[in-house]
Amino acid sequence: MSQVTSFADRVRASLREQLLAATAELLAERGFRGLRMADVAAATGVSRQTVYNEFGGKDELVAAVARHKTAEFVDGIAARLTAAGGLLAGIECAIDYALRHATEDRLVNSILTGTDAEDLLPLLTTRALPVLLPLVEQLSAHLLAHRPGLPPEQALLYAETGVRLTVSHLLMPTGDPALAASTITDLMRRLLREDNSS
Repeated sequence: MSQVTSFADRVRASLREQLLAATAELLAERGFRGLRMADVAAATGVSRQTVYNEFGGKDELVAAVARHKTAEFVDGIAARLTAAGGLLAGIECAIDYALRHATEDRLVNSILTGTDAEDLLPLLTTRALPVLLPLVEQLSAHLLAHRPGLPPEQALLYAETGVRLTVSHLLMPTGDPALAASTITDLMRRLLREDNSS
């Protein structure tokens, strides 16, 4: 019985993934107002009722896509902070990932640029806290792990500064992501050096 339940759970999880992926594509093309549940159903080969059964409605479906994309993005940042193997190397790698991911992911790019989906821009501006807060917490934890003597409130301030600068580059890119990542990391290096010398 547990094998049947496990298989059923896997099928349902796969269906949810397909629905979320199709919705993300359609949102990138059409924005929130242009999204229709019937189109999500058609893109995944299921009935419209199946989509409603799985998510409840359009608002819930879009919220699920936002949560999914946020988790994917935050996990990507976390992986790069730790994989780089050092305080500043981790910061630079994470910022570079954030800037590149924003141009490569069609939905994120639509949110940032307003291309085909201008009504999604508030997801990163006026309603951005669910994305920004986990990033600030991650960066703050990264700073404290490498600088245990840093006061926690100072780590939070530095982390928020780094995140807000990265978001600024996301919204108004000025050139190569690697150069932007290097510039923000250099600023973080200076902040940490000044804090260390005081």
